[in-house]
Amino acid sequence: MATLRVTQSVETKNKLSNTLRNWLPILHSSLSELGEAMSPFVESNPVVEVSSGFEENFESRIPRKLISSSVANSRTEQIEALTIQSRSLYDVLDEQLEAPLFPTPISQKIAQFVVANLDENGYYEGESELFCEENSITLDEFEKVRKRFIYVDPVGIAAKDLSESFLFQLENTQISDKAYELAVKLICNLQEMHTFSSDPHYGEALKVIGSFKNPPAIEYLEDSTQVIPDLMIFFDDENGIEVKLNDSYYPTININTAYGVEHEFISQKIKEAKSLVDALEMRKATLYKVGLMIVEYQYDFFTGGDIKPLTLKTLADEFGHNPSTISRAIANKYIACDRGVFAMKEFFTTAIDEDTSNAAIKDYLLRIVKEESSKKPLSDMKLLEMIQDNFKVTMVRRTIAKYRKQLNIAGSSERKKLYHLGS
Repeated sequence: MATLRVTQSVETKNKLSNTLRNWLPILHSSLSELGEAMSPFVESNPVVEVSSGFEENFESRIPRKLISSSVANSRTEQIEALTIQSRSLYDVLDEQLEAPLFPTPISQKIAQFVVANLDENGYYEGESELFCEENSITLDEFEKVRKRFIYVDPVGIAAKDLSESFLFQLENTQISDKAYELAVKLICNLQEMHTFSSDPHYGEALKVIGSFKNPPAIEYLEDSTQVIPDLMIFFDDENGIEVKLNDSYYPTININTAYGVEHEFISQKIKEAKSLVDALEMRKATLYKVGLMIVEYQYDFFTGGDIKPLTLKTLADEFGHNPSTISRAIANKYIACDRGVFAMKEFFTTAIDEDTSNAAIKDYLLRIVKEESSKKPLSDMKLLEMIQDNFKVTMVRRTIAKYRKQLNIAGSSERKKLYHLGS
């Protein structure tokens, strides 16, 4: 009897360890990457068949209660509110800030400064002279590096204005030499392009210019590629606030237990397949519990209030895991609610510090913009300085730009125009 108990204990322990080994990569992946995360376990297992959970679009699977309670005005706006870009402009640019374009530490520092000082349209608006003074370089050296963005995607990014953006894009375009020379003239005289209409290459040059992106970051302003949220939180008349796992997008694992061959190898593969199913269920259970805890701690947010300070340590203590494990678990995970789609990490303060929440930063940002001078609106760099000074935190300009966009606050130049129109 004792031997039987020991055998059962070992089997249970082995099953648990196999499940846990599968669980971590499955937990850490986003819902859209789940199939890829499972592929190493599936490819070597002949008894497993996996069907994708992405056969339908997200719109057809949004709960009616979530749609009907959405703050958006139209069905199109409601659906758009429940989708989010998969990769930001900054994610795309950061991947390119290395050799061969930016091979030295100073060139990478310049490139990072340029990216951190892009406005929402993708134009560069940084204080180059100040940067050069602080880093003991000439403005000419700075500009030589900035103009390497001609070869960075999206093409036209980091230009100072529309004309320069078009010149950047022209360098990446197939065009005849004569039409190229004319296109340069047209771009440098955008307001008087018609004066060149008699040129035999006018049509070719105009067609090329007409294909350019305006503004250079337009695809990131209008991109509506879907990132599927793991959880949906909405109000139910009978049950109050409800947390629903978006399990319809999970891959379905089918195990062929009647393989037709009785062999130790097949038996082992069936066990591995079952542990994979268990790991998938553990992912669902873990994220569902995270959702319940977020609702518990951030209930005010889901009823129209602000996000409260909440540390990852609080969540980690509840789960009995290291905060770093929880941090990876919520990375690239999203929650859909009637206020839109939010990254899970938005509900935690660790992106700033233990005592300051993202919501507090946003509230302060909103307040200082409301109180700014209409004649000289605050630039993102000035907003950054004020926030860092007030909260004693270290941030980057792109975070300010992101928060501004989330709060529907225009850039400083656009605000100045709006103030002028209002007066």
